[in-house]
Amino acid sequence: MVGVFRRSISFPNKTPVKPSLSHHVRSISLPCRSHPLIFQLKDQIANLHSWSLNSDSHTAAWICDGLNHLKTVHNHLDDILNLPQTRDSLRHHPHWIDKLLEHFLRFVDVYGIFQTLILSLKEEHSAAQVAMRRKDEEKIALYVKSRKRLARQMAKLVSTVQKKTKIAEQGQAGVTADLAAVIEEVIGVTTTVSLALFNGISESFGTKKITWKWTRLDSVTKKVKKSAEEEKKGIQEFREIGSENLRELKKKGKEETKIAMKKMRDLEDWISDIENGSQRVFRSLISARVSLLNALSQQQEHKN
Repeated sequence: MVGVFRRSISFPNKTPVKPSLSHHVRSISLPCRSHPLIFQLKDQIANLHSWSLNSDSHTAAWICDGLNHLKTVHNHLDDILNLPQTRDSLRHHPHWIDKLLEHFLRFVDVYGIFQTLILSLKEEHSAAQVAMRRKDEEKIALYVKSRKRLARQMAKLVSTVQKKTKIAEQGQAGVTADLAAVIEEVIGVTTTVSLALFNGISESFGTKKITWKWTRLDSVTKKVKKSAEEEKKGIQEFREIGSENLRELKKKGKEETKIAMKKMRDLEDWISDIENGSQRVFRSLISARVSLLNALSQQQEHKN
């Protein structure tokens, strides 16, 4: 009799473990790789750094070039601030936005004041040209006084721009290092261009006094050198029309008066160019600040 053998089937005691797959968890903040707009903004900031290095010749054209670059920088920043991912990132940090808004409000204020001052200068400068043609020394003297007053007002704008407000630390989740760093750089170049503009006009029209007292020869030499250095300060075209060019018109010859008149006409054109450039910067500053306010309002809406 043949035995019956049962067939047995064995199963492994443990189920095979699937190999773990390496994967990357995506952040809810801005992507690790910078947005192309940030790279474009960095290029524009680099242009302004190069511009500031060419400051040996402080001309009106140099100032206008800086204002044009600055307007482009703020336009690029505004584009970045309006990106959905940027707004989503910023709305988590209202305190940080508040600090940025303080900076932008200060810039908006000083450029608003500058617009009023430069418009007043244009009107007084036009009146001074009429006075020069008529050789009205009394009105010319009033123009010289108004320029000194403008220099003092420009010096106040310089002090306002130089006030530093610390921006809150950006090391919280949601605000990338690239975004925070590039905004810091925008504030830095805005300060640089603004100081070049306001200081330039202040130094051009300010009173340069050197007191001469009995002193040692080396001290006199130092004062002479200091005086020469002072003469180089300011904006070249503004500096060329000094008080000495405007006073005692009746004693000046026909050719000398003609040269002074031409310089005044050229300066009028440069004043208009600077006014237009600063006005474009003013508008771009307002636009960027509105974008920041929109990000803050979104954060408040999400809270509610």
